[in-house]
Amino acid sequence: MALFSREALNPGVRRREVFGWAMYDFANSGYTTVIITAVFAAYFVGGIAQKAEWATFAWTAALSTSYAIVMLTMPSLGAWADLRAAKKKLLMMVTAGCVLSTAALALAGTGSVALAVALIILSNTFYAWGESLTAAFLPELARPESLGKVSGWGWGFGYFGGMLALGISLGYVLWAQKQGIPASSFVPVTVLLTAAIYGSASLVTFWLLSERAQPNPAAAQQSGLQASLRQLQQTFRQARRYRDFMWLLACAVFYQGGVAVAITLAAIYAEQVIGFEPQETMVLIFVLNLAAAGGAFAWGYLQDRIGHKLALGSTLVGWIATCVIAAVSTSKGQFWWAAAIAGLCMGSSQSAGRAMAGLFAPPRQLGEFFGLWTFAIRLASVIGPLSYGAIAWATGGNQRIAILSTTVLFFVGLVLLLKVDVARGRAAALQAP
Repeated sequence: MALFSREALNPGVRRREVFGWAMYDFANSGYTTVIITAVFAAYFVGGIAQKAEWATFAWTAALSTSYAIVMLTMPSLGAWADLRAAKKKLLMMVTAGCVLSTAALALAGTGSVALAVALIILSNTFYAWGESLTAAFLPELARPESLGKVSGWGWGFGYFGGMLALGISLGYVLWAQKQGIPASSFVPVTVLLTAAIYGSASLVTFWLLSERAQPNPAAAQQSGLQASLRQLQQTFRQARRYRDFMWLLACAVFYQGGVAVAITLAAIYAEQVIGFEPQETMVLIFVLNLAAAGGAFAWGYLQDRIGHKLALGSTLVGWIATCVIAAVSTSKGQFWWAAAIAGLCMGSSQSAGRAMAGLFAPPRQLGEFFGLWTFAIRLASVIGPLSYGAIAWATGGNQRIAILSTTVLFFVGLVLLLKVDVARGRAAALQAP
C-alpha cells in the first residue's frame, strides 16, 4: 500500500474515500471507450448513417453541440455547486441523466440519424458535467504536492473501467458474429451493458465520497443562477490575478482538442483508413486503454517529481509523434505503434492537466474553477473533432491530411504552456479572497 500512502492525502481523508472518488473515473470510462471511441462511433458512421459522405461530420457535429452546451453551462453550475456545497448532489443527478440517455441509444437503428444525434448530444452533455464535478473533489482529497499522483490513481484506475466495459462488449460481439447476428442487433446490447456498468459502479462513489465544502450563507438570499453568475463575474474581473490558470486554459483548448480527435475518431480512422475489422478495432482500443492506464498512473508520480509543466509538455511532444506516425501508416502493424504512443500520452496528458488545474484553483472555488477548466476542454472538443471532420470533408474524405493537421493543435498547446509559471499560479490560488 506504499504507492497509496496516506501522506499524499489531506488530513481527515481516508483511503476508502479516494477509492470511492476513483470509482467514478472507473464508472464513466466505459462511456467514452465503448460509446464515443470503439463501438457506437463506428456504428453511427457505417450502420446508422450508412457511410454517407457527411456521416463523420455529423458525428463530430453532434459531439461539438454537446460540448458547446457544456461550455456555456458548466462554469455557472460549478459556481452554484460551490455556493451551496452541492457538488455531490449535482453529480448524482447528472450521472442518472447520462446512464438513462446512454441506455436509450439502444433504440437507434439503421437510418435513425436524428434520434442517435439527439441522444449523443444529451448523454455526452451529462457525461461532461459529471466529469467536471468529480474533478472538483481532487484538491479536497490530495495534498498540493501530491495532486499529480492522486489524479493519476483516479485516471489510471478509470481506464480499467473502460477496459471492463469494452472487454465484456468484445466478448459478446465475437459471440454474436459467430452466431451470424448483425451489428444492428449486437451494438444495442453493448450500449445497455455500458449503461449498466456506469450506473452500478458510480453507486460506490456516492456511498464513499463526502461533500466537504460548506455552503455560503449569502447564496441563500439569491436565486441559484443569480448567485453563480455574480460569482463568475467577480472571478473574471480578477482574471489578472489568476493569469497562469488562464494560460493553462488557453493551452488546454489546443492540446485537449487534439486529444478529443484521438478519443472520438480513433475507431473511424482505424476502420476506414487502415482497414481494421470491428473486432480488431475493439482489441486496439482495449490495448490503448491498458497503455493509458499505465501512463496515467506512472506519470502522476513522475509529475510530482519533475514538475507539472515539464511532465505535461513531454506528453504533447509524444502526441505530435503519434499524429505523424498515424498519418504515414500504411499497415495495421505501423498503426499499432501510433496507438501505443497515443495510449501512453492520453492518460498522462489528461491526468497532468487535471492536476495542474487543481493546483491553480482557490480552495473555496473548486467547482467554479473546474467549471472553467471544463469550459476550456469542451471548447477544445468542439475545435478538434469539428476541424478534423471539416478537413476530411473538404479534402474528399482524406483523413490522413486531417490527422496530420492535428499536430498543429498540440504544437500551439506546447507553445502556450511555456507561458505558465507553476509557483506563481499556486501562490495566486492560496491568496484568493
